[in-house]
Amino acid sequence: MKGVILAAGYGSRFLPVTKTIPKEMLPLINKPSIDFIIEEFLESGINEILVITSRRKKVLEDYLDREVELEYTFKMQGASGKLKKIPPPEAHIFFVRQKEMLGVGHALLLSKPFVGHEPFITAYPDDIFLGGKPPARQLIETYEQTNCTVLATIYNPEDIERYGTLAIAEDGLHITDFVEKAPKGEEPSREVSIGRYLYTPEIFPLLEEGLKKHKKGEYNHTYSLKQLARQGKVVFKRIEGERLDTGEPEGFFRALLVYAQTVPELKNVLKNFLAENELN
Repeated sequence: MKGVILAAGYGSRFLPVTKTIPKEMLPLINKPSIDFIIEEFLESGINEILVITSRRKKVLEDYLDREVELEYTFKMQGASGKLKKIPPPEAHIFFVRQKEMLGVGHALLLSKPFVGHEPFITAYPDDIFLGGKPPARQLIETYEQTNCTVLATIYNPEDIERYGTLAIAEDGLHITDFVEKAPKGEEPSREVSIGRYLYTPEIFPLLEEGLKKHKKGEYNHTYSLKQLARQGKVVFKRIEGERLDTGEPEGFFRALLVYAQTVPELKNVLKNFLAENELN
């Protein structure tokens, strides 16, 4: 199975830094968020990956390439520890540019020549998971049991109005509808979709059909998901593991703190800082 990373957006919530640095390159300490997604894919058996970018994000291509000068310098210095930190991922990584910001639905259509007639995983680098089985692997296992498009979900977040919520069929597995950002109290369930999808190739003709009807503004994937859901071809998988939402500054800051606690020396720094400032 192939993987697609959607990384073309402006990252406007993080301006001014994202004027020149892609949001996907903002680091949790020393590892950019896109690294977490690629590691997840590789751990799930996915080693053919398409990154959908835009003209401002060439640094993503450079980061995922070899750094020959550093390799040579570290070898000459005998700096084997540093040398181990810079090799590119052991994956076949491809890039395509979304020339205009025309929305997720349009971006997904750009992946069609890459994925062909096979199911594929789509990831947004805003969602990072720590611990447990990789989310992509969980989606693949659900697909193998159902042969359906699979939406990754979490249950009952505090800010539920920010998410797409699912109307769930009587079998407790299939979904019958998908409601984007329903007003509080009007959600069809407390199950919300997050940034991982396993799409079957049936999504492409529906994306093309929806695009023909679309009039202006960004074109999303919601129409196509709704059509598949009405045909009984969409299920959900509540994802195990700790989710870090890095899509806005507050969530990114929390993710930074959570990730720091997984690194022993940084955990001590954080613990000492809290003690010194009487915040714990």
